[in-house]
Amino acid sequence: MGNTFYGELDGAGLRIAVVVSRFNEVITSRLLAGARSALERHGVRDDDVDVAWVPGAFELPIAARRLAESRRYDTVVCLGAIIRGETPHFEYIAAEAARGIADIARDTGVPAIFGVLTPNTLEQALERAGGKAGNKGYDAAVSAIEMASLMRQLRPD
Repeated sequence: MGNTFYGELDGAGLRIAVVVSRFNEVITSRLLAGARSALERHGVRDDDVDVAWVPGAFELPIAARRLAESRRYDTVVCLGAIIRGETPHFEYIAAEAARGIADIARDTGVPAIFGVLTPNTLEQALERAGGKAGNKGYDAAVSAIEMASLMRQLRPD
């Protein structure tokens, strides 16, 4: 039987970039607080976390790609909130943000974590940004640590 690999939740020594959308900042600032809490709880030093703010979720991928391509970070976490409205704008932005973030991971080999909420209402967003449904920013940061650890184990060298 071959090897089995699991990412660990020890963030000591990891360098992490977080890209956050300013649009819906009442939500995204809470996602960022959750992410910072998770990173600290799992041993990532505050000095090893860089945060870049972008105007909206559509801009998350370009900033995240630049950070991933710099090779200074073990992983990039993307945080945003796209709340469904009465026009198809929601679908376009959500789809492009998701595709762009997924492309970063595939193209660079650096895990790019999708921490973008896509709720129907502001209330649902608040529930997922520290309310009854937890904090998806926290969850995204934990995923980032796990993926960075796994990628270190899977290096070809």
